[in-house]
Amino acid sequence: MTRREKQLLEWIEENPLISQQELATRAGITRSSVAVHISNLMKKGMILGKGYIVHKSNYVVVIGGVNMDIFGRPYNPLIKNDSNPGQVRMTFGGVARNIAHNLRLLGVNIKLITAFGEDVNAQKIIKNCADLGIDTTSSLVVPSGVTSSYLFITSSEGDMELAVSDMEIYRYLTPDYIASKMDIINNASLCIIDANLSEGTINYLAEHCTVPIFADPVSSTKAKKLIPSLSRIHSFKPNLIEAELLTGIKITDEESMKQSAKYFLDQGVKQIYLSLGKDGVYCASKHESAHLPCLKTNLINATGGGDSFMAAIVWAYLNGLSLIESTKLGLAASSICCEGKGTINDALTIDAALKRARLDITTSEL
Repeated sequence: MTRREKQLLEWIEENPLISQQELATRAGITRSSVAVHISNLMKKGMILGKGYIVHKSNYVVVIGGVNMDIFGRPYNPLIKNDSNPGQVRMTFGGVARNIAHNLRLLGVNIKLITAFGEDVNAQKIIKNCADLGIDTTSSLVVPSGVTSSYLFITSSEGDMELAVSDMEIYRYLTPDYIASKMDIINNASLCIIDANLSEGTINYLAEHCTVPIFADPVSSTKAKKLIPSLSRIHSFKPNLIEAELLTGIKITDEESMKQSAKYFLDQGVKQIYLSLGKDGVYCASKHESAHLPCLKTNLINATGGGDSFMAAIVWAYLNGLSLIESTKLGLAASSICCEGKGTINDALTIDAALKRARLDITTSEL
């Protein structure tokens, strides 16, 4: 399906009785061009008949941050206040984008809602998403806006020295804008959000979203924005520092770890996945709980482990796995991800994750 066909199909899903002339006006093309696109969509089985009866495919909506990551690493010890010869690289990043990318590797259809500027970085990210099969047509493009970016410099050994993040564009993802996309959101199988969104937007989503919400706190600073909405979050994945900040409970042993998880469950969270770094994950619901260790991993880069874990537990939920099975799958996906050089490891597939998790499940059974 072409990008234009995806755009037209999106508008038809929102209003099945929309006329071809209305579609042409919105798209800025001729009515005859719309007719050709409609014909192609019918041939592809995406539109089933008169009145634009749309073939619904299951999808997950992901709402949050997309960045252009720019990083530099000097060849020699960093000299401050001077130009340092070294390597500079640019990669696609952002919690929401990374989760969406991992979900595509697992075979899940994705609609990504974020905010783009009118710049070359937006064009690059949108093209990359299209190549991956991630639908960004519901995202906001801010006139004269600057796409979110994250600039960081490391030491010659690779340790962080300095970083600057420019994420002002997410203030345009307002409750009003999200309100205009609620039909798309509530027709999804579930909704994933990250805390790059404003507290007001998170609250609006929590109040109006009718499908399960999976939330990623992003960082200890941003996690606080989720506090008023915890009662409406289905699954939550904080790390130890984030959990301590949100609960006020210092996690020092198994008992305090369980108390922290209980706090979230008492707030209304259905499933809590407490990431403990090298000590694995403690998962809990009202009905079961477990502390599972990390899997043996040939560690190369740990930066994307949390995003791949979130993608895997979403896949697990969609396919009816239990809490403990979901956690095992998440740990397996994270293990595979951390064996790659980048934030995303293309070696991650659902069959590979199921095998590493030692789950006696094949995709043909689902």
